[in-house]
Amino acid sequence: MAVHFFQRGKRSLFGEILDWMLIPLLLILPMSLVLIWLVAQNTAGRPFDRALEYNVQALAQLVKVEQNKAQLNLPAPAREILRADDADIIYYQVLGIWGEYVAGDRDLPQPYLEDKPVIGKVYIRADEYHGRDIRVAYIWADLQDAKDRKSGDKPVLIQVAETLEKRSTLATEIIKGVMLPQLLMLPLVVLLIWLALIRGTEPIKELEHRIRQRKSDDVSPLDLADVPREVSPLIASVNDLLARLKDSMLIQKRFLADAAHQLKTPLAGLRMQADLALREGTSTEDLKHSLKQVGRSSVRATRTVNQLLALARAETTGSEVAKTQINLERIVIESVRDALPQALDKRMDLGFDDTATVRDSNMLGNDVLLKELVRNLLENAIHYTPERGVITARVVQDHYSGALSLQVEDTGPGIPAAERERVLQPFYRMNDSLSNAVDGSGLGLAIVQAIARQHQATVVVEDAHPSQEPVGTRFTIHFSKPFS
Repeated sequence: MAVHFFQRGKRSLFGEILDWMLIPLLLILPMSLVLIWLVAQNTAGRPFDRALEYNVQALAQLVKVEQNKAQLNLPAPAREILRADDADIIYYQVLGIWGEYVAGDRDLPQPYLEDKPVIGKVYIRADEYHGRDIRVAYIWADLQDAKDRKSGDKPVLIQVAETLEKRSTLATEIIKGVMLPQLLMLPLVVLLIWLALIRGTEPIKELEHRIRQRKSDDVSPLDLADVPREVSPLIASVNDLLARLKDSMLIQKRFLADAAHQLKTPLAGLRMQADLALREGTSTEDLKHSLKQVGRSSVRATRTVNQLLALARAETTGSEVAKTQINLERIVIESVRDALPQALDKRMDLGFDDTATVRDSNMLGNDVLLKELVRNLLENAIHYTPERGVITARVVQDHYSGALSLQVEDTGPGIPAAERERVLQPFYRMNDSLSNAVDGSGLGLAIVQAIARQHQATVVVEDAHPSQEPVGTRFTIHFSKPFS
């Protein structure tokens, strides 16, 4: 995990990017120093190795073998030149054909040879002499005449060595020449990175400013034109949230408008009946009539409020409704049992058809909302079916997919094809004598539609008995995802 150079109370995107850019830069710097040191050592050593090769070859030309004895004819001035170096110490050594010491530094280390050396080839090796690291150039020279050579004779060994002061000095100068500009440029690089990050995050700050300048009721989508590509998915998600928030606000506004509109009539009736009951000279019979009308208006107002609340709950789009494993048949049977007294008051035959073959009626759904859906379908059928009519509820299952469907059908007047989409809208009521005679608010089927959408289901309205008169109505709710 990155170590933050700029500590903040909260996590900062600017600080995160800056950390992950500066930390590799600071880690690469010492690694670069090591690599440059190795390259500088190799580069600085090459010219001095060539000088050693030249010196050992020159020294080999001064060695002669006479009477099976190696001799070095090195004049004193040449010896002084060989030794003259203000930075390093020069060593040399000559060993004869029997390995005997001929000239130079007697205890200079000898090379370790695994294979037979190549005569006349200059070798370079690193070694140590008197506790100091040295670089040694050596050559094996065959200086004997063939007629004088014996079986035990060896080639003459000539070695020239020097300490490494000049090499280290040159390597240090190379490193300084390379690293110092980098170190001097490092603050400039950090500054440029800082400025680049400020410039790169400027669109985000502008977007923040635009959002802060918005009014509280402005839920229009954010413009993606000037937004960086990396931020576009976030803005798209925000726009999606704003769209859902806009829908939620519209639902709330519609709910308030609808509630005010629907409650106006029963509340006005309540007030009128109360005024009539309070008039002087009102008879007992008129008072009872007014109180009865007050009761009807209060029941209507209560039902309207309950339906409005159910519609608002069903149309909630801000979050997914909670779903559990439920049994659809059980819900339908319980709802039919609850609606049975209301149907009996109108002398209707209300029942559950258990002849349909259903292998498994378990599904994922919201128990409360599905009960509200079935209750509204049954109440709608009871309201619009004449006396002695028949209302049937059933659960059917597709033979191949196993998808469940809920059906509620009646023997009422039916719904014309042109009206079937509109009856699912809030507060819509068909313009006929039966609709006008029914005491309702036009919310029941809108609640059914909203709850079906929450369960990814579709609502189909059709004639229940096309060949009969009246044709009746069948509402079918198709659930596309019946199982967990």
